[in-house]
Amino acid sequence: MMPAVPSLDHLRRAYAVTSQATQVTPLLESRALAKETGAARVFVKPESLQWAGSFKVRGAYWRLKQLSPQEAARGVVAYSSGNFAQGLAAAGEALGIPVTIVMPVDAPAAKKRGAESFGATVISTEHGTRAREEVAAERARAISAEQGLTLLHPFDDPEIVAGQAGAGLEAIRQLDDKGASVDMMLCCVGGGGLIGGVALSFHYLSPRTELIGVEPEGFDGMGSSLAHGSIETTPIGPSTICDGLMARRPGDAPFAAVSAAGVCGVSVSDAAVRRAMKTAFERLKLVLEPSGAAALAALLDGVVDARGKSVLVMATGGNVSLEDFARHVGDA
Repeated sequence: MMPAVPSLDHLRRAYAVTSQATQVTPLLESRALAKETGAARVFVKPESLQWAGSFKVRGAYWRLKQLSPQEAARGVVAYSSGNFAQGLAAAGEALGIPVTIVMPVDAPAAKKRGAESFGATVISTEHGTRAREEVAAERARAISAEQGLTLLHPFDDPEIVAGQAGAGLEAIRQLDDKGASVDMMLCCVGGGGLIGGVALSFHYLSPRTELIGVEPEGFDGMGSSLAHGSIETTPIGPSTICDGLMARRPGDAPFAAVSAAGVCGVSVSDAAVRRAMKTAFERLKLVLEPSGAAALAALLDGVVDARGKSVLVMATGGNVSLEDFARHVGDA
């Protein structure tokens, strides 16, 4: 049985709360990107400029607000490759809730330091040949049982979906303020928490907008699941530079949301992501991590046909070290 899909009222209630603690990230228009891709207009919403460097704080803050006083006092535990770790840590610090994060040992060091800077306790896991999120999730469940901490999932939770929807509601309002609308919305996909919320926002308020989820090649669990009408798990294969988008299957709650909203899936290569990072820096003056640049990569690489269309690109995160950024852009 599919999880319940949050209603528009649910999304708005969540945003009314989270907007008191998050930044309104700008909506940028790029004539240069429109000219390069043949689009009528291109808008970019850089959630990379959000607290903790990504959209994740939106869903994390709303989910923490759902805890009972007793749960909040004991604290929470979650697993994450990095951006949810930082978003949850930032939300926990703001609300005075202790946060423990289990991170794969090969998660970016910059993301680990970021979570620790917000006061989270970070525990690393070795995963060998196993899927790293499976190992980290097992450890998080064990810690929850041992210490009595509330176990949170980084994306498979209707409340996380509802909280992340704030990015979409905000973008739609900003478009309205410009007297604009979009024919196509592109959003990066890992486990699906963000696109679940953003897609529902557009589904309810801009139903004519085509909704596209963008995944790295080899990690297209959402796109494959949407194509077949049921959740599928991608096999363990080559890695990707998009460390935040390495979920091998979408969450049940996000899949229910994107299915209801009519999302389609596409995938992009690491080479395209590197080029998008370089373009974002040169044309938009934005520093994006690989995972945060995947949607832009789909536009620039022609994976989607944007000719004559107005397009919104969600640039979802900017948590990348200077060294890694320089290496990726240098390889573009």
